[in-house]
Amino acid sequence: MRYSEARRGRTFVIRLDDGDIVHEEIERFAREQGITAAVLIILGGADRESTLVVGPEKARVSPVVPMEHRLSDVHEVAGTGTIFPDDEGNPVLHMHMACGRKASTVTGCIREGVRVWHVMEVILLELVGTTATRDFEPASGFNLLKP
Repeated sequence: MRYSEARRGRTFVIRLDDGDIVHEEIERFAREQGITAAVLIILGGADRESTLVVGPEKARVSPVVPMEHRLSDVHEVAGTGTIFPDDEGNPVLHMHMACGRKASTVTGCIREGVRVWHVMEVILLELVGTTATRDFEPASGFNLLKP
């Protein structure tokens, strides 16, 4: 386990609008507001053709081959995520969403593009006083949290 301490800064209530790409809008907002670290919750609707990363093709194999799932129709969503800066200081969102329609739900990372259907509501809690970053780790091929 690795950890660091942070304090809560500002709290933002955000509405994403129809057609917005979730990670692009949240990262843009973070840059504009000078937010480098945060925790987020989100709910609303994801439009058809939104793409989720739903796991590696095979466990414990290198290189990791991600699997993608494209939503065939509109889904209700609930998600949570974090923002931490990359090695250039840019805020990077890492968010997972559960997307449901009727009796079926798929959960995955939104980094390949989730498009808002009508509206998504976001609560962003800024974290201050932390030196945590997302650093590239060659062994995994991922940008991992370095507390």
